[in-house]
Amino acid sequence: MEVRGVAPVGTAAASPVREAVSAFAEALARAVQRADELQRRADAAAAALADGRTDDVHAVMVAMEEANLALQLAIQVRNRLLESYQELVRMQV
Repeated sequence: MEVRGVAPVGTAAASPVREAVSAFAEALARAVQRADELQRRADAAAAALADGRTDDVHAVMVAMEEANLALQLAIQVRNRLLESYQELVRMQV
């Protein structure tokens, strides 16, 4: 017996979930890549300052703060995901 408007398990109902998971995974991967890129840029700016190739302390500090904020954001997202997972595990079915 099929209920009108409800898809059987394992068919079209799983497709939106898979799409949402895929989209979230892609967004998370882009955020991690961006944080890595900002960290590399900050490292290069700090090395240039230390080597005397630049004297723009302001630009170096801005690059380091951007990298720090990106890292803090990634940590907070990870913490929220972990909390959500733990809450799901504790749920009674």
